[in-house]
Amino acid sequence: QVQLVESGGGLVQAGGSLGLSCAASGRTFSTYAMGWFRQAPGKEREFVAAISWSGGRKYYADSVKGRFSISRDNTKNTVYLQMNSLKPEDTAVYYCAAEITHDGDWYGYAMDYWGKGSLVTVSS
Repeated sequence: QVQLVESGGGLVQAGGSLGLSCAASGRTFSTYAMGWFRQAPGKEREFVAAISWSGGRKYYADSVKGRFSISRDNTKNTVYLQMNSLKPEDTAVYYCAAEITHDGDWYGYAMDYWGKGSLVTVSS
């Protein structure tokens, strides 16, 4: 069983920056592809960013390209999401997720584990 715990959410003004972390339990974290999703009030959960097991491949939603950056540290069992140039429409609960795949790359088909989420609020 893997537990994912997000941290780093909060309130920030538009144009500001915020960093999220997701700490994972379990000895096989380095084999998982990891992703970030978000869910705004009244909207469906949407994909934000993902990273392969080695960090060599990264994927972003068009809405965050050039502003958000995903990274991971397998020695710390942690994945990060650095969010810059934040906009009010980025306001959401942000979730990290783990996808177990045959090659450790991200496919986005079905997540095996989810965190409980961290709220990010961007004021205008």
